[in-house]
Amino acid sequence: MQVILGTKIGMTQIIGEDGVVTPVTILQAGPCTVTQIKTTDTDGYNAVQVGFGQGKNLSKSVTGHVKKAGEKVSPKVIKEFRIEEIPEGMKLGDAITVESFKIGDKVTVTGTSKGKGFAGTVKRHNFNESRNTHGFKGNIRRVGSIGSMYPQKVFKGRKMPGRMGHDRVTVKNLTVAYIDAENNLIGLKGAVPGPKKGIVSVEGKE
Repeated sequence: MQVILGTKIGMTQIIGEDGVVTPVTILQAGPCTVTQIKTTDTDGYNAVQVGFGQGKNLSKSVTGHVKKAGEKVSPKVIKEFRIEEIPEGMKLGDAITVESFKIGDKVTVTGTSKGKGFAGTVKRHNFNESRNTHGFKGNIRRVGSIGSMYPQKVFKGRKMPGRMGHDRVTVKNLTVAYIDAENNLIGLKGAVPGPKKGIVSVEGKE
């Protein structure tokens, strides 16, 4: 089962034996603890719930839930992954590490993109600036007309200024280019959504 949670460390480059330079994003992935196993008989579908990190001030409900996986289990993040079949022999408290992946695997990564705050249409929707010629009023980044003669309203979905970023983003078909099982590091070819220290989930295609 190729699923794991981790935090984004940053980007770097690795040089292969053939001299090719590959840009990679390094993740501190795992070890994760199996906190719950769902099956079609009990829950209607197959899924594995895993916990990652060391949380603080957990609520009593969460503490009681993860206690079944071990007395010292107090994860910072808990996430459920749906799978087709539960791996044979898997039980509560099992550890999931980067050793479940191998170099060359294709994975799907999900994270929260960087928050940009309130942004205008030039930055948010890639609008062009207005002309800045003689006789113009000078505000070249304004939106301009947003309504219509009929009906006299602004349609839903109109591209306008607003909050930008901090969205759930999924990137598919990233390639595993580096694995350090001793230090729980995994390197993915290309960029991964989110800031440094952001939580990301990695799901392989078995």
